Amino acid sequence: MTKRLAEVAKKAGVSEATVSRVLNGRSGVSEATRTSVLTALDVLGYERPTKLRGERGRLVGLVLPELQNPIFPALAEVVTASLAQRGFTPALCARTIGGVPERDYIEMLLDHQVSGVVFAGGAYALANAEHAHYRALTERGMPVVMVNAGVDVGFPHISTDDAVAVEQAYGHLRSLGHERIGMVMGPEDHMPSRRKLEALAKFADGQWLVERTTFSMESARLAASKLIERGATGLICASDVLALGAIRAARRLGLDVPADVSVVGFDDSALMTCTDPPLTTVRQPIETMGQAAVDLLVNQIEGSGAEPDELLFEPELVVRGSTGPAPQRS
Repeated sequence: MTKRLAEVAKKAGVSEATVSRVLNGRSGVSEATRTSVLTALDVLGYERPTKLRGERGRLVGLVLPELQNPIFPALAEVVTASLAQRGFTPALCARTIGGVPERDYIEMLLDHQVSGVVFAGGAYALANAEHAHYRALTERGMPVVMVNAGVDVGFPHISTDDAVAVEQAYGHLRSLGHERIGMVMGPEDHMPSRRKLEALAKFADGQWLVERTTFSMESARLAASKLIERGATGLICASDVLALGAIRAARRLGLDVPADVSVVGFDDSALMTCTDPPLTTVRQPIETMGQAAVDLLVNQIEGSGAEPDELLFEPELVVRGSTGPAPQRS
């Protein structure tokens, strides 16, 4: 018991005496301190005293579509840290191929009486996917925030401005003299990819080509190979992972990046400065977006409410070594 008190006290940043008062239901402890102690108890995996078990834990679900793309762990780090600072315990739910489907995660989170849910991708990002399972959250009046573009299922969105992102990438390649530009995008019903292409159609003044792919490096390699064989000298990719697949495609075709083919990614995820060559990419403001998502969620939890609108955040083009002047045609 003494060890448990010490661990909980350290985690909550209070004295062992304060932890004891909370666990024994005594008065003289502020609600904020009481919440911090109970959250620390949950995080450390200790069982609450019987008289406190009926209370809803201040749990918040964070649902990620995958962990292989480093942008999602980066977002998770921001969101979980921000939640902890606000006195909430994050419950990470990462989907995998053949693993737990999103609808089952929602059921599990509801069973654990979560206070809210942040989605960083999922079925809402695909126009043709099943969206009925979100209804359970609506019916419960559950506070929810969704990160990045998706189908309108009635919840607030925090998104990178896809139109600005593609305009920055396309403008960069055009300024380097590239006239035939290829787009390595997600599936046809992938909403962020769809918005990028819709924006491109409004301002593109050169020839551009499109290949659809899943979000894996190998599928991107195949898609990029087709674009290069069709004459594309500049490639804009829907993620950094896809961009790395595009670089691999160029090299397997005996071409140099950027002398023969320029590649632009999207995200500016970890280690993109360490690739060969360092990747030119459009940076998502992940830290700002993650904190905004938590602020919006907590406002809902505390009763302020939120309109199901979309907050757009402007991305930033980061120029590195994977882009260069268009090759001179003989």
